[in-house]
Amino acid sequence: MNEGALSHTGATRNQTIVKINYLSQEGFDKLNDELRNLKTKGRREIAAKIDEARSHGDLSENAEYEAAKEEQAYMEKRIAELENALANARVLDEKNVDLSKVHILSTVTVFNHRSGKEVKYTIVSASEADFNQGKISIDSPIGAALMGKKIGDSVEIQVPAGTLTLDVKNIERL
Repeated sequence: MNEGALSHTGATRNQTIVKINYLSQEGFDKLNDELRNLKTKGRREIAAKIDEARSHGDLSENAEYEAAKEEQAYMEKRIAELENALANARVLDEKNVDLSKVHILSTVTVFNHRSGKEVKYTIVSASEADFNQGKISIDSPIGAALMGKKIGDSVEIQVPAGTLTLDVKNIERL
Protein backbone atom coordinates (compact mmCIF):
# COMPACT_ATOMS: atom_id res chain seq x y z
CA MET A 1 0.00 0.00 0.00
CA ASN A 2 1.33 3.45 -0.86
CA GLU A 3 2.24 5.89 1.90
CA GLY A 4 -0.92 7.84 2.60
CA ALA A 5 -3.16 5.38 0.74
CA LEU A 6 -6.46 4.60 2.42
CA SER A 7 -6.97 1.28 4.13
CA HIS A 8 -10.34 -0.48 4.49
CA THR A 9 -10.93 1.49 7.69
CA GLY A 10 -10.73 4.82 5.91
CA ALA A 11 -7.54 5.80 7.68
CA THR A 12 -4.10 6.09 6.17
CA ARG A 13 -1.34 3.88 7.48
CA ASN A 14 0.11 6.71 9.55
CA GLN A 15 -3.17 7.77 11.13
CA THR A 16 -4.65 6.53 14.36
CA ILE A 17 -8.37 5.88 14.42
CA VAL A 18 -9.92 7.77 17.31
CA LYS A 19 -13.28 6.72 18.66
CA ILE A 20 -15.36 9.73 19.58
CA ASN A 21 -16.89 9.46 23.02
CA TYR A 22 -20.35 11.07 22.83
CA LEU A 23 -21.48 12.27 26.25
CA SER A 24 -24.30 14.15 27.88
CA GLN A 25 -23.25 17.27 29.79
CA GLU A 26 -23.97 15.36 33.01
CA GLY A 27 -21.71 12.48 31.93
CA PHE A 28 -18.92 14.85 30.87
CA ASP A 29 -19.08 16.67 34.21
CA LYS A 30 -19.09 13.37 36.14
CA LEU A 31 -15.95 12.12 34.36
CA ASN A 32 -14.24 15.50 34.83
CA ASP A 33 -15.05 15.45 38.56
CA GLU A 34 -13.69 11.92 38.93
CA LEU A 35 -10.48 12.89 37.10
CA ARG A 36 -10.00 16.02 39.22
CA ASN A 37 -10.57 14.00 42.42
CA LEU A 38 -8.09 11.28 41.43
CA LYS A 39 -5.41 13.79 40.42
CA THR A 40 -5.66 15.71 43.68
CA LYS A 41 -7.08 13.81 46.64
CA GLY A 42 -6.39 10.34 45.21
CA ARG A 43 -2.73 11.00 44.45
CA ARG A 44 -2.19 12.62 47.88
CA GLU A 45 -3.75 9.64 49.66
CA ILE A 46 -1.64 7.12 47.71
CA ALA A 47 1.54 9.13 48.32
CA ALA A 48 0.77 9.12 52.06
CA LYS A 49 0.23 5.33 52.00
CA ILE A 50 3.53 4.80 50.16
CA ASP A 51 5.40 7.08 52.60
CA GLU A 52 3.87 5.25 55.56
CA ALA A 53 4.85 1.86 54.10
CA ARG A 54 8.41 3.09 53.38
CA SER A 55 8.78 4.09 57.01
CA HIS A 56 8.43 0.42 57.98
CA GLY A 57 11.86 -0.41 56.58
CA ASP A 58 12.94 -3.04 54.04
CA LEU A 59 10.87 -2.55 50.88
CA SER A 60 11.76 -5.95 49.40
CA GLU A 61 9.47 -7.75 51.86
CA ASN A 62 6.96 -5.00 52.58
CA ALA A 63 3.44 -6.13 51.57
CA GLU A 64 1.95 -2.78 52.59
CA TYR A 65 4.34 -0.98 50.22
CA GLU A 66 3.56 -3.40 47.37
CA ALA A 67 -0.19 -2.96 47.91
CA ALA A 68 0.14 0.83 47.87
CA LYS A 69 2.22 0.72 44.67
CA GLU A 70 -0.39 -1.55 43.06
CA GLU A 71 -3.14 0.84 44.09
CA GLN A 72 -1.11 3.71 42.63
CA ALA A 73 -0.69 1.87 39.31
CA TYR A 74 -4.42 1.14 39.15
CA MET A 75 -5.26 4.78 39.88
CA GLU A 76 -2.80 6.09 37.26
CA LYS A 77 -4.34 3.72 34.72
CA ARG A 78 -7.81 5.08 35.54
CA ILE A 79 -6.50 8.66 35.23
CA ALA A 80 -5.13 7.85 31.76
CA GLU A 81 -8.46 6.26 30.75
CA LEU A 82 -10.40 9.32 31.92
CA GLU A 83 -8.00 11.72 30.18
CA ASN A 84 -8.39 9.74 26.95
CA ALA A 85 -12.19 9.61 27.25
CA LEU A 86 -12.40 13.35 27.89
CA ALA A 87 -9.89 14.22 25.15
CA ASN A 88 -12.09 12.39 22.63
CA ALA A 89 -15.39 13.57 24.13
CA ARG A 90 -18.10 15.44 22.27
CA VAL A 91 -20.87 16.79 24.47
CA LEU A 92 -24.24 16.36 22.78
CA ASP A 93 -27.13 18.68 23.41
CA GLU A 94 -30.06 16.46 24.36
CA LYS A 95 -32.47 19.07 22.98
CA ASN A 96 -31.19 18.30 19.48
CA VAL A 97 -31.83 14.54 19.65
CA ASP A 98 -33.99 13.43 16.72
CA LEU A 99 -37.01 11.67 18.22
CA SER A 100 -38.03 9.92 14.99
CA LYS A 101 -35.53 7.12 15.65
CA VAL A 102 -33.22 5.86 18.38
CA HIS A 103 -29.92 7.72 18.74
CA ILE A 104 -27.33 8.09 21.46
CA LEU A 105 -28.93 10.00 24.39
CA SER A 106 -32.40 8.73 23.42
CA THR A 107 -34.55 7.22 26.15
CA VAL A 108 -36.38 4.29 24.61
CA THR A 109 -39.39 2.47 26.02
CA VAL A 110 -39.50 -1.11 24.76
CA PHE A 111 -41.78 -4.06 25.36
CA ASN A 112 -39.72 -7.10 26.36
CA HIS A 113 -41.45 -10.24 25.03
CA ARG A 114 -39.58 -12.52 27.44
CA SER A 115 -40.57 -10.67 30.63
CA GLY A 116 -43.89 -9.34 29.31
CA LYS A 117 -42.99 -5.90 30.68
CA GLU A 118 -42.14 -2.48 29.33
CA VAL A 119 -38.63 -1.28 30.12
CA LYS A 120 -36.93 2.09 29.59
CA TYR A 121 -33.33 2.30 28.41
CA THR A 122 -31.26 5.41 27.82
CA ILE A 123 -28.62 4.88 25.13
CA VAL A 124 -25.29 6.37 26.24
CA SER A 125 -21.55 5.98 25.62
CA ALA A 126 -19.71 3.16 27.37
CA SER A 127 -18.23 5.60 29.89
CA GLU A 128 -21.72 6.69 31.03
CA ALA A 129 -23.35 3.24 31.07
CA ASP A 130 -24.98 2.18 34.34
CA PHE A 131 -27.43 -0.69 33.94
CA ASN A 132 -28.91 -0.08 37.41
CA GLN A 133 -29.99 3.38 36.24
CA GLY A 134 -31.27 2.09 32.89
CA LYS A 135 -28.32 3.62 31.01
CA ILE A 136 -26.99 1.13 28.48
CA SER A 137 -23.96 1.48 26.25
CA ILE A 138 -24.31 2.11 22.55
CA ASP A 139 -21.74 -0.72 22.25
CA SER A 140 -23.85 -3.25 24.18
CA PRO A 141 -25.90 -5.82 22.21
CA ILE A 142 -29.18 -4.13 23.19
CA GLY A 143 -27.91 -0.58 22.62
CA ALA A 144 -26.40 -1.42 19.24
CA ALA A 145 -29.55 -3.27 18.09
CA LEU A 146 -31.86 -0.38 19.06
CA MET A 147 -29.83 2.29 17.22
CA GLY A 148 -31.77 3.70 14.27
CA LYS A 149 -35.00 1.89 15.15
CA LYS A 150 -38.34 3.72 15.05
CA ILE A 151 -41.51 3.46 17.13
CA GLY A 152 -43.27 0.25 16.11
CA ASP A 153 -40.05 -1.54 15.08
CA SER A 154 -39.30 -4.94 16.57
CA VAL A 155 -35.77 -6.20 17.08
CA GLU A 156 -34.32 -9.60 17.98
CA ILE A 157 -31.08 -9.47 19.92
CA GLN A 158 -28.66 -12.25 20.76
CA VAL A 159 -27.72 -11.89 24.42
CA PRO A 160 -25.87 -14.36 26.67
CA ALA A 161 -29.22 -15.70 27.94
CA GLY A 162 -30.52 -16.34 24.40
CA THR A 163 -32.65 -14.34 21.97
CA LEU A 164 -34.39 -11.25 23.26
CA THR A 165 -37.27 -9.68 21.31
CA LEU A 166 -38.03 -6.02 21.97
CA ASP A 167 -40.71 -3.77 20.45
CA VAL A 168 -39.96 -0.03 20.38
CA LYS A 169 -42.93 1.72 22.03
CA ASN A 170 -41.64 5.26 22.61
CA ILE A 171 -38.57 7.45 22.02
CA GLU A 172 -37.87 10.54 24.11
CA ARG A 173 -34.99 12.77 25.09
CA LEU A 174 -32.64 11.86 27.92
